[in-house]
Amino acid sequence: MQIRAGYDIAFEFDQETAVVLMLSIHPDREQDLLSPHQIRLSREIPLHDYHDIYGNTCTRLVAPAGPLTISNSFLISDSGLPELPPPPGKLTPVGDLPDDTLIYLLGSRYCDTQKLFDLALAEFNGIEDGARLVQAIVDYAHHRIEFGYHHARNDRTGFEAHEERIGVCRDFAHLAVTLCRCMNIPARYCTGYLGDIGVPIDPAPMDFSAWFEVYLLGQWYTLDARHNEPRIGRIVMARGRDAADVAISTAFGKPLLTRFEVVTDEVADTPTSAKKVA
Repeated sequence: MQIRAGYDIAFEFDQETAVVLMLSIHPDREQDLLSPHQIRLSREIPLHDYHDIYGNTCTRLVAPAGPLTISNSFLISDSGLPELPPPPGKLTPVGDLPDDTLIYLLGSRYCDTQKLFDLALAEFNGIEDGARLVQAIVDYAHHRIEFGYHHARNDRTGFEAHEERIGVCRDFAHLAVTLCRCMNIPARYCTGYLGDIGVPIDPAPMDFSAWFEVYLLGQWYTLDARHNEPRIGRIVMARGRDAADVAISTAFGKPLLTRFEVVTDEVADTPTSAKKVA
C-alpha cells in the first residue's frame, strides 16, 4: 500500500532564533520512499542535517524574525500489514542484554522509574514470559489513563500520568515505557505518523503520534498503549528515551505556533507512483 504523509507548520519568530527540527522520517524508512522527502521553508534559509546519538535525522536552521512556514509532502510504501506482537519467550537477563539497550532501562526526564518501581513489582512481578508481561503493562496503561486532547500537558511525567489518570498518546507511552523499565525490559519512546488506516476515522484533527518499542528475544517490537491493538501504516520519525529526546521542534527562543497541520492518508496504488526514489 501507499501512504501520503506530510505537514504544514507555521511559526512567528520575534527575533532571530536557532532551531532544531526532528521532522524527517527515520533513516530506517528512507528505503520505502516513493517520492522525495524534503523539508520546505517559506523563506530562503540554509538547512543542515545531522544524526543524533539515537540515529534520528535532525535539521538545524537559524530563523530570522517574522513568519516562517515549514512543510513537507511525500509518498511512502508500506506493507499494509499490522505490526507483529512479540512472540512468547522468557525475558533476557539484564546481564545478557546488548550494550546499546541498557540506556533504555534507565530513568529519564519523563520516565521517572524510581516513583513507579514498587507499583510495577506489585502489579507485574511473577510474570516470566516477556510477551505476556509487556501486554499486561500495555493493558494497565491503556485502562489507567483517559485519553483526551484537552488533557495535553507538555511537562507531565509517566508517574504524573498514572496519578492524574488523564493524558494524550505521549502520556500512555511514557507510563508504559516507565513500567517496562521497572521490570528490566528495555523500552524506548517513538514518535511519527499514524493515520486512521484500517480503523474508523477519528474526526479530530490529525496530529503526530507517540508509541513505544520494547526489546525482547533479540529484537525490537512496536506497541501502543493508547490504542492497545496492532495498527497499519505507522511511520516512525524518531526514537529516544522519552519525548525530550524527540521533540519535533526545539527553538532556542520563544516563537509563536500559528498553524499546525499533519496529513497521513492511504492512497490508491498507481503505475506512476510505484517506482521508488533512488
